[in-house]
Amino acid sequence: MSRIADIAAALAGYDPQALSVGGVQAFLAQLVAPAVVSEREEVALREALGRVLAEDIVSPVNVPPHDNSAMDGFAFDGAILRDDSPTDASIELRVVGTALAGTAWRGALAAGDAVRIMTGAVMPEGLDTVIPQEFCKVDGDRVRFPAKVLRRGDNRRFAGEDLMQGQPALRRGERLSPAALGMVASLGLPSVPALRRLRVAYFSTGDEILSLGEPPREGAVYDSNRYTVFGLLTRLGCEVVDLGLVRDDPATLAATLQQAASQADAIITSGGVSVGAADHTRAVMQQLGDMAFWRVAMRPGRPMAVGLVPRSQQAPPQPGSAVLFGLPGNPVAVMVTFLAFVRPALLRMMGCHEIAAAPPPLLRARAASAIRKKPGRTEYQRGFVRAVAGALPEVRIAGNQGSGVLSSMVEANGLVVLHHDQGNVAAGDEVDVMMLEA
Repeated sequence: MSRIADIAAALAGYDPQALSVGGVQAFLAQLVAPAVVSEREEVALREALGRVLAEDIVSPVNVPPHDNSAMDGFAFDGAILRDDSPTDASIELRVVGTALAGTAWRGALAAGDAVRIMTGAVMPEGLDTVIPQEFCKVDGDRVRFPAKVLRRGDNRRFAGEDLMQGQPALRRGERLSPAALGMVASLGLPSVPALRRLRVAYFSTGDEILSLGEPPREGAVYDSNRYTVFGLLTRLGCEVVDLGLVRDDPATLAATLQQAASQADAIITSGGVSVGAADHTRAVMQQLGDMAFWRVAMRPGRPMAVGLVPRSQQAPPQPGSAVLFGLPGNPVAVMVTFLAFVRPALLRMMGCHEIAAAPPPLLRARAASAIRKKPGRTEYQRGFVRAVAGALPEVRIAGNQGSGVLSSMVEANGLVVLHHDQGNVAAGDEVDVMMLEA
């Protein structure tokens, strides 16, 4: 039995002619369960955004390396603070020096002494509390402040409070965010061990598609899908292989798919996976690889294909195959199916652990107006979410929801996810929203 058939047989209720969104996600999780990428390389920190860690990063130092002040103010021994002090009690201390960030202050201290201290400066030995300067009145070498505005230990950061030496700072399979780059830098590390980039080849299909620079002609449209897919893959951190525009010719399609399989870990096509007279992509895919063709119970994006294309037509489909995602031809359907299905699958293939590869969490928002919806399919409607003071965010539907209308996708900052069994939504009802990256 083929790999595709094995997975299909193991999924309860699998019906390729009426597959739910959840069914597609479960199928793809099985198909790409083993990470494709295993090769690793050392990557300079400035080049590591979006890369997947090949191994744990263990902290070689404490962060911060020493106890330090979280505020500009005055450091003192908090033992003088008493819980039973009167509400209007104040404390007066003698200021004997100044501790600056980057230089430890090592002067002599007596009872009742304080040190003026800057944010990040090492806490002088014997002092454990910092009173922020805005609470203080300074008169010469004396500082006075209300006793009840803080407790012992306030505004002191401990050595290793962020990261302890010898403890994992980041785990294998994490995808490096801007915050993660800063964390690595705080350890003094100039580079990270990363898995190589996932290679993804993509192309558009159809005689009705024009490449940029071609003159307009009747019945033809310019190829937007390649640029949408390019943007989605680039943002994901993939190595992209653009194979251009492929006409509705079976031999050309077959040659392009074979070229893509020989160069990439995954292949993305747009168009040609329905049953139209000129949709040769479906037949060629079936001829070359181990394929499944679906009608997904969703809107937009009903037709979809997934499968394995061997890197050599003399080899069996597994191992040594590229994973193929055949997406619909309509521009919005391409983007929605990529976000719902392809992105999580590619993250798994990149070597991300399960949490990093999971779809983004859904935001709860209130519908600004009624939304029509029939149970029995999942709908992704373009919406614009705005914050509402003291309440859930509000989402309004963003313009024309046609699957070929990119302008409303540009206007939107999220997709309203209307689930399979959900019906009409009234104004004010809570809905789920998949937020889009800016």
